[in-house]
Amino acid sequence: MTNTLNYPGNLYVVAAPSGTGKSSLVKALMELDSRVSPSVSHTTRAPRGQEKDGREYHFVDEATFAAMVARDEFLEWATVHSNSYGTSRKAIDEQIAQGHDVVLEIDYQGALQIKDLYANAVLIFILPPSWDELRARLERRAEDSKEVIELRLSNARIEIDQAQHFDYVIINELFERALFDLKAIVHSQRLKFAAQRRLRAETFVGLGLAD
Repeated sequence: MTNTLNYPGNLYVVAAPSGTGKSSLVKALMELDSRVSPSVSHTTRAPRGQEKDGREYHFVDEATFAAMVARDEFLEWATVHSNSYGTSRKAIDEQIAQGHDVVLEIDYQGALQIKDLYANAVLIFILPPSWDELRARLERRAEDSKEVIELRLSNARIEIDQAQHFDYVIINELFERALFDLKAIVHSQRLKFAAQRRLRAETFVGLGLAD
């Protein structure tokens, strides 16, 4: 059932193929905007590089993840690249109810599931400037084998085709420009009539614009 409530916080859902720069953009956004909070998803994959449990992800084993699915604890969950990812229902509801702007980094399947549950969720898709550049980025980060890179590129063709179902599309050709675009989307949501009426209630009452 879709949640159409005007909850105090905004829910932003960012999806993109691996290697597009999604995580870097979201991290930079949160460093610049203290009103944006991350949602830490659960995953069965192993940590990469300097990732820490509870910061980038909650890293759990397959059995734990399956038990959470059985208890209906996830708003959405999906298996991507042979690993499972899920978004905690309780964590999201608590943050947006408190007026926080929450950003989710998930795959397109999860994003579309979220939109079905939260009609006001803002879906943002990050595109690479070209297939050649996407391959180059995957190879430069030197985290995956050639076989995994080919799998990610194959999956990217399916993922990119889903961009048409998103509210906004950002092409990450130049990082600074893509970050500017992401900030613009976040700021524009805060200027909508309903959002301004919540944040500036006294002004709206004084102008006779309150319900």
